[in-house]
Amino acid sequence: MGIHPDRRGGATLSSAHPYIPNSAPSTRSDMLSAIGVDDIEQLYASIPDALRVEGALSLPPAFRSEVELKRHVDGILATNVTTTEVLSFLGAGCYPHYVPAVCSEVNSRAEFLTAYAGEPYEDHGKWQAIFEYTSLMAELLEMDVVNVPNYDGHQAAATALRMAVRVTGRRSVIVSAAVPAAKRAKIDTYLAGAADVLTVPIDPATGRIDRTALGGLLDDTIAAVFIESPNVFGVVESDAASLATAVHAAGALVVCSTDPIALGFLPAPASWGADIVCGDIQSLGLGMHFGGANGGFIASHDEERIVFEYPSRLFGLAPTAVDGEIGFCDVAYERTSLAMREEGVEWVGTAAALWGITAGVYLSLVGPRGLRELGDTIAAYTRYAIESLSGVPGVELPFRGSAHWRELVVRYRDTTVAEVNERLRERGILGGADISDQFPGLGQLSVFCLTELHEQADIDRLVSELREVLA
Repeated sequence: MGIHPDRRGGATLSSAHPYIPNSAPSTRSDMLSAIGVDDIEQLYASIPDALRVEGALSLPPAFRSEVELKRHVDGILATNVTTTEVLSFLGAGCYPHYVPAVCSEVNSRAEFLTAYAGEPYEDHGKWQAIFEYTSLMAELLEMDVVNVPNYDGHQAAATALRMAVRVTGRRSVIVSAAVPAAKRAKIDTYLAGAADVLTVPIDPATGRIDRTALGGLLDDTIAAVFIESPNVFGVVESDAASLATAVHAAGALVVCSTDPIALGFLPAPASWGADIVCGDIQSLGLGMHFGGANGGFIASHDEERIVFEYPSRLFGLAPTAVDGEIGFCDVAYERTSLAMREEGVEWVGTAAALWGITAGVYLSLVGPRGLRELGDTIAAYTRYAIESLSGVPGVELPFRGSAHWRELVVRYRDTTVAEVNERLRERGILGGADISDQFPGLGQLSVFCLTELHEQADIDRLVSELREVLA
């Protein structure tokens, strides 16, 4: 760590690395001696060889001046292409919704600028801001309880399922096949050892959960059924209410993952029977940031059996020592790992509290009417794109008859998604996300995203360019 080549690639130097604290050889030697270790490799011995990188990392030598470092980093950043420079139809979890200027203005204030939820003796304002966020989300979701945001929607989904396992005492969960691959990977990883994860297939005619297949999987071992709506195809699970009825008849819980911004157009999952709702708040004023600012939410009704299985912090109101006064406080703090340590129901650490505050600003600014207008606009663009793309030779829309919102999937008959996207990129267009590997039996599938930042002319241009590319 302390031995490195100079920036010209010359002889190695026995000195401190300019960016890494405590990296001078003598300091490192003293630290190893203090903990009784002869060589730093001993600290990594528990890491399997398959997970370790052999040899040196492919990194440039350390620059000795700030101006050289800045020039180098600026050169790297200049290779990025933003979605404002080209016409982009990429979505698949990171969506190009408009971010009002006030969102960045508020979340950059010094009293908020940290991911931590804070402590009561120094964070009264932040606690109120987070309480306002959870209150707005609860109203939108038609739920009573909403957590302080955790890392992202994938973790929220996995945690919601583990909550359901603890609530029911059962050992299996059923997950829709129409869940993004990365989210499914997180669910599989997080539930390993806690529950068996089964998959219910989709109906190839609609892109929705196969109701008959689900009925064949439901029994008294199932803790929960996980429904994604809109799903990875952009398809809305329009018969979710009947699915929920069947799940509840089997004694299981319904866990639904949704995007809260969709609820300006779609009914809240709680209205059709979801017991736990989860998702990501990236679309609520967080922006894209070359991959997404993320914060996961979990919500439920105020049922003690569910509330006490939340691992994350919950904020509410309680009377203070002053008669008639109320204050913002942790709800049932004693159930968290922060209070119970290893006895907690599940580990919880750094939150995405700052993004929760940002989403609260967005929701308070846009309001119910704004969300409704936004939802209608996106729905209209999505339907216009479906109708327009259906007339392009070489393009099929496998689930055209199903309800969609914000995303739609197309299938290419005679070429690959990778080839089409490369040709579109040459024409200044970022095409749809390639999900062909996730559904090998369905052919070459590309998911296109439409938001309020698109216009009808953008869709017309896509259709025109696709006609030429596929010709």
